[in-house]
Amino acid sequence: MGITGMIYMVTMVFSLLVSILSSSTVGFDYFQFTQQYQLAVCHFNPTPCKDPPDKLFTVHGLWPSNKIGGDPEYCKIRNPRKRAKKLEPQLVIIWPNVPDRTNHTGFWSRQWKKHGACGYPTIQNENDYFETVIKMYITEKQNVSRILSNAKIEPDGKSRALVDIENAIRNGTNNKLPKLKCQKKTRVTELVEITLCSDKNRAHFIDCPNPFLPGSPYLCPNNSIRY
Repeated sequence: MGITGMIYMVTMVFSLLVSILSSSTVGFDYFQFTQQYQLAVCHFNPTPCKDPPDKLFTVHGLWPSNKIGGDPEYCKIRNPRKRAKKLEPQLVIIWPNVPDRTNHTGFWSRQWKKHGACGYPTIQNENDYFETVIKMYITEKQNVSRILSNAKIEPDGKSRALVDIENAIRNGTNNKLPKLKCQKKTRVTELVEITLCSDKNRAHFIDCPNPFLPGSPYLCPNNSIRY
């Protein structure tokens, strides 16, 4: 191959890489909608929560994620449109900064910049990100507390079997497997987070990929999970 051919090949490869990297289809392949149980969050937080927690699962974040490899973070912000102030009363209820309720806006901004901006084009801008989460939690009834309650699993501090929690969530998500996070302190294992997963277009629930593996401090045991 002559020098001209080499230059042509290098140029074509470079152009292909630029095209792939700039494509809106590259970067993530599903969404994690993660909700955290406030009592457990405060129990395991390094510093005490500034206000008493509620016995509720509230939003931790909506995170574009990959089945293989790292999840995208701090992506380029496209179509900038700020979060509408009118959304904040609902966000305070469903998406509070549990450890520090004096700084909800800082928490929301971090979630948008670190995760939400990577959801383009499914998520168009900052306002769309928060409107989408409100819709998921309220209109689409992806409120984990409600899903568990519908299965007669209430936050009464009882020990639960893993299969009962998973089946309750499956009943609310077209029989798709959630991702559960537990933590242990003084021989008591508590349910801390539940994640619902959907495809990259948010059109369908999917089985959550990448569960916590044996040996992880966040793996939920088969029995004796306090909620």
